[in-house]
Amino acid sequence: MLFVCYPKCTTCQKARAFLDSRGAAYDLRDIKLENPTAEELCRWHQLSGLPLKRFFNTSGLQYKALGLKDKLPGMSEDEQLALLATDGMLVKRPLLVGEDFVLVGFRQGEWEEKL
Repeated sequence: MLFVCYPKCTTCQKARAFLDSRGAAYDLRDIKLENPTAEELCRWHQLSGLPLKRFFNTSGLQYKALGLKDKLPGMSEDEQLALLATDGMLVKRPLLVGEDFVLVGFRQGEWEEKL
């Protein structure tokens, strides 16, 4: 599995502790240092089955500074993916990417079901 997170984020820290407590094997990727590509985000979006809006960190400073609440509805999916790929801090985290699933954000019950 791939665990994509921002190490300073307390929710990401909780998710990592959750994975570690269960002995889960994963590769760690710092989203700020290695931003997901548009291609990765597109694949992850498809695997997740979630609306693309769920991949945006709506409480983040960048999201608010760019006024994305008002801009996203008028953007195509390709434009949204390209935007997400420009800055890891725009992406909702943590992300847990498995062979056939992607979990966005940390909801312990949801993560327990997948692991």
